[in-house]
Amino acid sequence: MISQPNPGHPSRLFSIAVAAATALLLTLGMPGRIGWWPLLFIALTPLLSAVRRLPPMRSGCMGLFCGLLYNIGLLYWIVIVLGRYGGLPPWISVPGMALLALYMGSYFALFCLLLNLVIRRSGSGKGSTARLVLAAPILWVGLDFLRNFLFSGFPWMDLGYGLYRQPLLIQAADLGGHQLVTFCIVLLNSLLVWLVDRFPNRVSGTVVTRRIPAVIACVLLACVGGYSFLRFQQVSSAMETGQQTAVGVVQGNISQDEKWTAARKEDTVNRYLALSRNTLENQNVDLLVWPETALPFYPQQDPLMGKVFDFVQDENVKLLTGAPYFVLKTQKKAGLKPVDYFNSGLLINSSGKLAGRYDKQHLVPFGEYVPIRSYLPFLEPLVVSVGDFTAGSTYEPLQAGNIKVGVLICFESIFPEISRREVEAGSN
Repeated sequence: MISQPNPGHPSRLFSIAVAAATALLLTLGMPGRIGWWPLLFIALTPLLSAVRRLPPMRSGCMGLFCGLLYNIGLLYWIVIVLGRYGGLPPWISVPGMALLALYMGSYFALFCLLLNLVIRRSGSGKGSTARLVLAAPILWVGLDFLRNFLFSGFPWMDLGYGLYRQPLLIQAADLGGHQLVTFCIVLLNSLLVWLVDRFPNRVSGTVVTRRIPAVIACVLLACVGGYSFLRFQQVSSAMETGQQTAVGVVQGNISQDEKWTAARKEDTVNRYLALSRNTLENQNVDLLVWPETALPFYPQQDPLMGKVFDFVQDENVKLLTGAPYFVLKTQKKAGLKPVDYFNSGLLINSSGKLAGRYDKQHLVPFGEYVPIRSYLPFLEPLVVSVGDFTAGSTYEPLQAGNIKVGVLICFESIFPEISRREVEAGSN
């Protein structure tokens, strides 16, 4: 039976302050301008501590406000994409970003609501905090998993990604993916809440079961941490003795609103060729990598592609580059596009020949295609300006010599199942 709410609930101002504090700590801890990752281990403690002190609906509203603030800080770039590159006015692009942030924030709301209901079933004493220890990470990761698939999936900035520069801490991801890393981050936050709640008001330890979740949490964290440490040593040793390929990465840093103009096409190619020659002069490289759409034209029909092929052949190097690509349909049907356009990765072998093509499979909603656009006619300018791409369908690696490349293009890097399937298909 769910216990009745405590009449002495904190004020609404308290809920707003807690939501803002957690949103700020998360924003500062996640990759970005600050990216101070240790904050992730305490960022959720204000929210978790407050959830059990509020009625369910207040908890949900607090979570929604927190999620909205946090995701606005992460998704501000949507306004730039829709406005500068999609040609949409601010009165469409800003609400569009806000709606996406609101959708992402709804998972925070659902998390706080469900967690509140779970811990209230154990009453308002120590048992409520004890139950929170394990319930919080389970609910958080469960909702993350749902967000990975719902509405084509948008697992943007899951907490586990915040530790991407700390390889010693994330090796257990080979057991449970980045979700296991997220689980441990939330588990540590909830364990801190339990500790803070317990020590100022120590009571008789007769109810041993109230300590069991905390003991389980400590054991889990110790096991994951120990495994990660040992696995890091194994990986480091394997990297020293394993097969090696020297890769040179070239980034032209050309503004998006300049690279697609006809006047800048040749300048763009020349910049990449000059940077690549400089790279090859200073180091021995087996594979050069240029970024997504480094070539701002269709390779099949632009004479500038000949300069790229000649460069690769003259330098005797392999090149992986991004470029748009189109395929004419052999069978034309009424109501369907006669041409499929792809956001592709092209592998050019050292003979100056195209060795393979990978087409991006997980496209960016409202960036590379418009979902249910027949119901959203006001977004048609976005399709014209940004693109209406077709998703690829193969995980086969691009092969040149002993190099078998598994390609992830931009947005795809947050979907681990793609890289997993590419490795299973033979990518090395």
